[in-house]
Amino acid sequence: MDYKQIPLIIPSLEPDEKLPRLLEQLHAAGIQNIVLVDDGSGPAYAHFFEEAQQRWGCPVLRHAVNLGKGRALKTAFNYCLNTWPDAPGCVTADSDGQHTPECILKVMKALTERPDALILGCRDFDEKDVPLRSSFGNKCTRFVFKALVGLSITDTQTGLRAIPTSFMKTLMHSGGERFEFESNMLIDTKEAGVPIVEVPIETVYIEENKTSHFNPLRDSARIYAVFGKFLFSSLSSSVVDLVLFSLFCMLLNSFVSGTLYITLATVCARVISATYNYLLNYKLVFKSREHHGMAAGKYFLLAVVQMACSAGLVSLLYALTGGFSELVIKIFVDVFLFFISFQIQREFVYKKRGA
Repeated sequence: MDYKQIPLIIPSLEPDEKLPRLLEQLHAAGIQNIVLVDDGSGPAYAHFFEEAQQRWGCPVLRHAVNLGKGRALKTAFNYCLNTWPDAPGCVTADSDGQHTPECILKVMKALTERPDALILGCRDFDEKDVPLRSSFGNKCTRFVFKALVGLSITDTQTGLRAIPTSFMKTLMHSGGERFEFESNMLIDTKEAGVPIVEVPIETVYIEENKTSHFNPLRDSARIYAVFGKFLFSSLSSSVVDLVLFSLFCMLLNSFVSGTLYITLATVCARVISATYNYLLNYKLVFKSREHHGMAAGKYFLLAVVQMACSAGLVSLLYALTGGFSELVIKIFVDVFLFFISFQIQREFVYKKRGA
């Protein structure tokens, strides 16, 4: 298949005159298979989609009500998989003119060269014309992806993507119905073993992106909710550990001399909280397919090392500070160790073999 024949998906909600202008430019560039999704725009916008069908022959997939960008993309994935089963994948683009035909063709060509990879058309957010809300939002999400998911992505919110056929099938089962689906897509590449290839594209913002249906507060909350599971496990485990540590310190302080009671309290609390944390991480956070015996062995080896570091550092700092609060010291020590532990768990403990 010629790369210009790769199906192009354009989800649209309440389009304006930029949509027909974009379609005309796409056809002039030789892009042939354009699929529109009317995501519940309503009768007032029907003429845009009718013109696309009649003038350019674009298939239009319709939602009776607005179901969100994630659902619109899944609807189009299903259509493309059935209509072009031999295509290497599909390309998604926005309807507001942010993605030029030249950039779309660039991403299409990249898919033919890397049919195993998710291709991202990445913008440069350091350019002076980029709206502040777009620059700030992308840079924050970029940091979170790197810290929590381990993915270094220049443009986490780009709508210009080329998606391999096999990954499209996987994404049909992925969570998220609105803008958070695009974040889930990136996270799912890691579990599915799909590499990410970045292609630099032109940074275009028309009227400072005023026609975008992305709500910075509402939709950012949905996107960051994706990362909630990563934090819940560690925070709840920390609470369990700190409560038990305080309890054991009170019980052992009267019976054990010196600072040895801190070590014993750390061990007792950590054994219980580590068991809780392991089970939660295995099922909820990393959704590991690693054999329990292998994952548990690696986890508890890490827990022993982390426990020794925690006990040693708390005891050392307690002595150096002349008897400052053990609990306060432990909080600071364990926050530091948490970031190190998370990286190790993500990349070593729960990572599936071959991934």
